[in-house]
Amino acid sequence: MSPLSSSTAYTNGPINVLLVDDSDVVRGFMGRALESDPGIKLVGSVANGEQGVTSAARHNPDIVILDIEMPVMDGITALPKILAASPGVRVIICSTLTLRNAEITLKALQLGATDCIAKPSNSGDDIRSAGDFQQDLIARVKALGHRRGTPPRTAAAAASMYAGRHNAALIQKTPYELRKHLPGEIFRPNLLAIGSSTGGPQALFKVIGSFKDLNVPIVLTQHMPATFTKILAQHIAQQTGVEAMEGENGMKVENGKVYVAPGGRHMTFARRNGGVEIVLDDGPPENLCKPSVDPMLRSAAHVWGSKFLTLILTGMGHDGLSGSKAVAAGGGRVIAQDQETSVVWGMPGAVAINGLCSAVLPLPDIGSFVRQIFGK
Repeated sequence: MSPLSSSTAYTNGPINVLLVDDSDVVRGFMGRALESDPGIKLVGSVANGEQGVTSAARHNPDIVILDIEMPVMDGITALPKILAASPGVRVIICSTLTLRNAEITLKALQLGATDCIAKPSNSGDDIRSAGDFQQDLIARVKALGHRRGTPPRTAAAAASMYAGRHNAALIQKTPYELRKHLPGEIFRPNLLAIGSSTGGPQALFKVIGSFKDLNVPIVLTQHMPATFTKILAQHIAQQTGVEAMEGENGMKVENGKVYVAPGGRHMTFARRNGGVEIVLDDGPPENLCKPSVDPMLRSAAHVWGSKFLTLILTGMGHDGLSGSKAVAAGGGRVIAQDQETSVVWGMPGAVAINGLCSAVLPLPDIGSFVRQIFGK
């Protein structure tokens, strides 16, 4: 999930997709779903990783949708071979919601996969009714595939493309403007809140390692399903050395720890018993997401007021925009990852172009910038 380079090869035609999955039923469903969009072309559909490597070399697809458990050659073995056979390809891991597959999927993201999506059931009845999966799959393919299309000429064009048509009215400032602060103004946050989606796990691994001694709580929402978020917390701890855990209802928020919003629940906060506790919310999705960044940020703004800093990292859509408005209105600060180092510039682009950010930075610069804010 390394940042995309401006030197990536670009094409002007449809987004070419290769399916690699041992289930005929799943391949058939996903193939029909993808081909329902005129901007997507299915160039291959194969049943194991070995065939996937050969097909990737032959077709040079923009996107490969890769299963994990397959005969002959599994997905985790095939992944580096596919990346080598078709340089620049974006790989979406498609796996079932099991603890083992979640662990393997996070490993695949560390090895160079770009995104992951939960596979629908093998049941024909379930698959035929999986409209949400179809919409999600097409949206991810188009967001990632466009990075091999002609790059947008302006930040506004990029945010409009990746934030969705319904958000087009929000894209008005070109280029984005940064929030102004009073000279000499001292800002020392008591909380760091992070929102991320597509491309998020590797971005999180890179930035959170810089925050070991900040001595404030770190709360984050990454768009992932249940089971995956628990494994993500474990990987954050392993990769960064910062204590991390999946948030639980009633859990006390403590300095120096990372709390990951659990898949399928929004993570909010309340002042109780002389401290701040996590309150999990089972309300409806926001921005088609659950967990969503916006409820987390709105709640944090209510609890911490102006004393917290928000990072909006790479991700598809515009989740985090309304929450960041609450942060800015309350006197908090917002930092966004820049377009060049984002896998998808939807979420950070939306907050940047709406003038909510104190800084818009390349991923490698975010850690040191945040440390300066905290006086480190």
